[in-house]
Amino acid sequence: MNVRQKCILVVLVLSKLTCFSQQKYGANVPWMTYEAESMHTNGIVLGLAYDPYKVETESSGQQCVKLGSNGQYVEFAAKSKANSLVVRYSLPDSEDGNGTNSTFGIYINGKFIRRCKITSHYAWLYGKYPFTNNPDAGVPRHFYDELRIKGMKIAKGDIVQIKRDDQKGDDSNYTIIDLVDLENIAPPLQQPANSLSITDKSFLGSDFNGDYTVAFKNCIAKAIETGKSVWIPVGEFKITGDIILPSNVTVQGAGMWYSQLVGDSALYHNPNNRVRIKGSGSNIHISDFAVIGKLNYRIDHESSDGIVGSYGENSTISNLWIEHTKVGMWIENSKNLKITGCRMRNTMADGINFCVGMAQSTIKNCSARGTGDDCFAIWPTVFMKQVYAPGHNLIINCTGQLPYLANGGAIYGGDSNVIKNCLFTDISQGSAILVSTTFPTESKDKSINNNFSGTTIVEDCDIKTSGGFDHDWDWRAAVEICLDKRGISGLEIKNLNIQNSLSNALSVIAKNIDGGVGVLTNSTLENVTISNYGIGVKGKNGLFISKGAHGNLTIIKSKISDVKNESAYFSLTQ
Repeated sequence: MNVRQKCILVVLVLSKLTCFSQQKYGANVPWMTYEAESMHTNGIVLGLAYDPYKVETESSGQQCVKLGSNGQYVEFAAKSKANSLVVRYSLPDSEDGNGTNSTFGIYINGKFIRRCKITSHYAWLYGKYPFTNNPDAGVPRHFYDELRIKGMKIAKGDIVQIKRDDQKGDDSNYTIIDLVDLENIAPPLQQPANSLSITDKSFLGSDFNGDYTVAFKNCIAKAIETGKSVWIPVGEFKITGDIILPSNVTVQGAGMWYSQLVGDSALYHNPNNRVRIKGSGSNIHISDFAVIGKLNYRIDHESSDGIVGSYGENSTISNLWIEHTKVGMWIENSKNLKITGCRMRNTMADGINFCVGMAQSTIKNCSARGTGDDCFAIWPTVFMKQVYAPGHNLIINCTGQLPYLANGGAIYGGDSNVIKNCLFTDISQGSAILVSTTFPTESKDKSINNNFSGTTIVEDCDIKTSGGFDHDWDWRAAVEICLDKRGISGLEIKNLNIQNSLSNALSVIAKNIDGGVGVLTNSTLENVTISNYGIGVKGKNGLFISKGAHGNLTIIKSKISDVKNESAYFSLTQ
């Protein structure tokens, strides 16, 4: 590449990069995102496309670049110094559903740096929910996976090239690049004083075979006995069973890029042999490591892997990276739990779900991308004993992107829960924000009813290219209120900026049965701005009220054009 070409490339890329850390709302992230369609390439730019079963629709901005032959590439100029990168890519599936393999090379300023192996083994699902790995079921989804790479040396202005570089054994006939994240990660943390390492020989046992599950458990037991903390050093540590966290334990790693708890792919078909960090007490503190699962299918009745369990009172979960697990986090019966700075990537179900008995707890400055269900959800269900009255939970300063099922942020009941200061982009399979009574929140004997109460608040959020096709509900709105056989009262939606909605920008929809009609009451839309909608499907509206909806919605100081109310039982007050 000559000097003139480099200058042109720098101008082009710097004008079109995405930097979520500079957004008004959402997580304050340390990386910068570069979109493939804005890079220089000799491949083919795909999109725009709004078909739920096409790779373009699951792509950031509904565009990506296809490298259809060996040697094709994308390249861009780094806007700032970096030493790590994440590549979001898609490869074709194999006929048997086990995935294909490929290789790309990383070049900096034309110099070869590294080859990276990639696979689609953890991508591609088919058929109806909860889906299958069998391509014969048709209607595909979950096209993407990601690879993270550290140990790079990238200076501001360097030309970073990702080039298809086929090697012996590769069987993929294309590589699709969606985006690249560049990040300048800090050096690994040092082992703190008064801590015990899971690699200490006294914990490994005489028959140690490379599996750190027993050593981890032994280390926790000794830490509780001695009042010390647990340390996960730099490295990959195989885990093949539950790690139970009792009260008053602290577990810390050297950083989410350095300390990795990794599953065993040969054993991961057995739910009892997965990487499952399970809270079972109060005053638990875990931070600064990664959980790398090996799961590529979803069966809902199987126990979730990832971060699960009860964290009692006054616990913290911070700076974790979680991928290829069923969920990022599925938490119950916790009060004043603080989750901060965590990244959920390419899970089979939810990013973070506050489930049974969650009270006064917070998800802050977290990001979720490529989840297989809601990025962030509050669902006060009662399938197990409820320790705390659910409510007053907060999702704040979070970013949700590109789930291949469901929504960005969702509230399914409870007392006075809040979504605030969040960014949701490219939610192409559901709503950016869904407030809904679809899922059960009442005990069978009716003694507990955790339906909406108090004041539920959604405020100060940016929403972009969202409101996609849901396999059960047809086209969702970017922001949707769903009255599914039960009512919602006390909902305040304010200070939202809704841009380029794929379907309706806002909607109130209903699903009624005899004896089960949901009514919306005491609810307001205030200072909501809508710009462009229906870009994915024709005939949509700024605000849509479905035929079966009952109730009233007050609209205050909002810029909403094209309001369509199909219901004789629903009124709008302006």
